[in-house]
Formats: sequence, C-alpha cells, structure tokens
Amino acid sequence: MFRKLIQKLKHNPKTIVFTEGTDPRILEASARLLSGTFLTPILVGNQEEVLAAADRECLNVQNVQVLDPATYEGMDEMVEKMVELRKGKMSAEECREALQKANYFGTMLVAMGKADCLLGGATYSTADTVRPALQLVKTKPGNKIVSSCFILVRPFATGGNQVLAMGDCAINIDPTEDELIEIAQEVAKCARIFGVDPKVAMLSYSTNGSGKGSTVDKMRNATRRLQDMMLDFPVDGEMQFDAAVNPSVGQLKFPGSQVAGYANTFIFPEITAGNIGYKIAQRMGNFDAYGPILLGLNAPINDLSRGCNALEVYSMAIITAALAE
Repeated sequence: MFRKLIQKLKHNPKTIVFTEGTDPRILEASARLLSGTFLTPILVGNQEEVLAAADRECLNVQNVQVLDPATYEGMDEMVEKMVELRKGKMSAEECREALQKANYFGTMLVAMGKADCLLGGATYSTADTVRPALQLVKTKPGNKIVSSCFILVRPFATGGNQVLAMGDCAINIDPTEDELIEIAQEVAKCARIFGVDPKVAMLSYSTNGSGKGSTVDKMRNATRRLQDMMLDFPVDGEMQFDAAVNPSVGQLKFPGSQVAGYANTFIFPEITAGNIGYKIAQRMGNFDAYGPILLGLNAPINDLSRGCNALEVYSMAIITAALAE
C-alpha cells in the first residue's frame, strides 16, 4: 500500500509541516523523508534547538527547512491573513499571539499555500490539532463537519494485503443522521485513496429490521437516504458486523445485498462503538491501524497519537500527503 502511495507522490511531490520540530520521533521521520524525493518536511521550531535535538539523536536533518514563529519574516502577512479568516472574531494582536503557537503557525502555513499538508499532535491533544484547522483551513464546500477514519491493513498469507476503512472512530461523539451521511461519503472517498473499492456497511445491533431502537432507526434512515443519492459505491444497512463480513450470514440475513458479507468500509453509529471496534481489529485481529485520518477539511491536516513512534510518524506523513490534491 505504501509503495503505491509513494509512487503517486513521486509524480507529484508535496511539502508537509510538522508542528513539533524538536521531537525525536518527528526528527527521525524527517531524516527518512529527506533521503527521498517525494515529500519534503518543514519543521516548526527554533533552528538551533531543532538541530541540537537532531544531533543528540545522531540524525542528519541539516537540509531541512525550519521555520520559527518568533523570527518568521512573513509574520505580518500571516497575521493579516488570519484576521481575515477569523472574520472579526480575533484582533490582530490576538492573532499574532496565537501564531506564536506551533499548531496555529503550522496551520496558517497550509492555509496560505506555503505547505500542502500538516501533521501534529505528537505532544498535544487532538483538539489542539482540529481547532486551528476548523478556524483557518475550514471544511470543504458542501461539508458541515470534520470526521475521521482509520485505515486497517493486514497481510494475506498468500501475499498482498487486506485493507479496510472504519469511521467515525475519533471525532464525532454521537453523529446525527445528516452527519452519518456525510461521514459515509468521506470515508468511502478516503478508502479509494488506499486502493479499496468501497462497499459500505452501516453498522448496528440490528440487521435489516431485526431490532428496534433510536440508533437502529438512525442507521436505517441514513442508509436509505444514501441509496437515494445514487452514489458510485454500494451502501447497505442497517446491519450487524457478522452480517457485514460473513457471506453466508450476510446473505441469510440480508438476501440480495451487494454489501452484506462483503463489506470493507464500516460506518459506526457513534464514537464508542467505532473506537472499540477499530481497536479490537488492531489488537486481536492483527491489523495495523493508521489514523485518525481527518476528513472534510479543505487541506489534509492529521493528528498523531501521543504514544506514536517514528515509523508511525513516517507512515502518517505519507498518508497525509496522499490526501492532498
């Protein structure tokens, strides 16, 4: 999967901002990226501190671009643009103060086209990545929310990989029917980037009317509305997970469905089920889980786990860049 993404980026190289330039994991991933030609890192931080941190780790990042909010020559232009984007909600002084923080500074580099994408959160919360993205990069036209998905990858014994997409497992706590419709479409688009031909299952504790409840109604109604949209991928539900992945169970409970038994893209009714579900797949199903991949923004901005390692940073950098137009 990553070979294909790298090949795509070689034809159209990108730049990525790392907001935590002195973090050893970020530096190790950056050193690896600098040895290639497909993705150029930009590190936010004080240049002397970044290079000193790299020396301590015996990492060669001498050619990396380091941008320091305290000395950035284009700060006045950046402040002016941020005031415009905030539409009177922040004064110039408030914007200048916010831009001393790496997450806001890095996001503005993307908003102004100085970089193609951003990866942050190795040392701070998801909210600190999402908030400036919503305020400055904003959602795509037609999108009302930011959502997320995880890409799960597991090798087949015979060669190749099984690749699945799951959403929303990280952002929207209890999505409405309208939000589920948006989430399903965004997760399906994301799945395609990673080579998945999406077959979307709208998950529930009920299959094809076998159970009752408000979440069942929500998933069933969202499914019907998605089907009415005549999308270019099959979607069905509501259905239980066994009906989604096991052909004999799926076709018994949901005869004639294009999705039941063959699903590879899963939409959960709320965050609790989604978060538990992907972690079960990761820990007990031996899938590698990549994400959360943020969806619905005007530019790719993604969040790292604070427990990530350098390989995960490198992998998520490639994934983030692959989302860029």
